[in-house]
Amino acid sequence: MATLTRSAGADTVSAANIAVVALLGAVLIFVAGLAQSETLHDAAHDVRHATGFPCH
Repeated sequence: MATLTRSAGADTVSAANIAVVALLGAVLIFVAGLAQSETLHDAAHDVRHATGFPCH
């Protein structure tokens, strides 16, 4: 009989990790979507249109 040993930390995704990733994703989307400077606008222009953010 073989014994399978698993590390508890390797497969566990905590709620804090999920919250951090969700917050980071939201910040990136809203910074790209609501940017007012010309440089940021030009850099994010195509992404805005692809995701449905109005920019004009």
